[in-house]
Amino acid sequence: MIRIENLEKSFGKLAVLKNVSLSFSAGEVVALIRPNGSGKTTVIKSILGLVIPDAGKISLDGQNVLQGWEYRSQIGYMPQIGRYPEQMKIRQVFEMMKDLRSSTSQLDEELISNFGLENLMEKRMGTLSGGTRQKVSAALAFLFKPKLYILDEPTAGLDPVASEHLKNKILKQKAQRSLTLVTSHNMSEVEELADRIVFLVDGVVKFNLSIAEILNGTGESRLGKALAKRMEGEVYA
Repeated sequence: MIRIENLEKSFGKLAVLKNVSLSFSAGEVVALIRPNGSGKTTVIKSILGLVIPDAGKISLDGQNVLQGWEYRSQIGYMPQIGRYPEQMKIRQVFEMMKDLRSSTSQLDEELISNFGLENLMEKRMGTLSGGTRQKVSAALAFLFKPKLYILDEPTAGLDPVASEHLKNKILKQKAQRSLTLVTSHNMSEVEELADRIVFLVDGVVKFNLSIAEILNGTGESRLGKALAKRMEGEVYA
């Protein structure tokens, strides 16, 4: 579904992506994790068309993302921090997005209901808590039933009930053959959701492995400790 070939990007003298090649298939949940400043955000923004790579190619269902913007209608994006016009009401934000998408297909309003946003539609965005803003961002990402979800730290700021609703929704869409790319610093959440992990260090793919492959040979049953051992080279045959 997504193919990344020999991607490179630098900002000034800082190389943030160095010959990165990856592929992602429908029906997967893939976690992109890394130390701060190692290129994860640049990969996401390159897929979204918000960053133009210096070299390489990104294809979505065979379409080069640099050769048109139409592919973006197939993506539901939840940013880590959603920024909206402060004076707009929640209702107006949803109406604006519906107008921009001009979609005639049936909408997916399950998260609107699960999060109780129907009762908050007249609230202005500038008055909302960070958690409620996250709920709006999540509901918008799933609203148009895209093929691809890109979720950047999706449960950050959410209460435990809302987090469970969102995680269940991610797994439900996986069962319907959607592809989800998720970033998270919460390893228990990654272990719960992801089929595999892409670990980026200094702009290079350090490893691209399933959860089972990461755990194998470390003597650990928890993902966080297994990742630490792999990074320290303590992996056994």
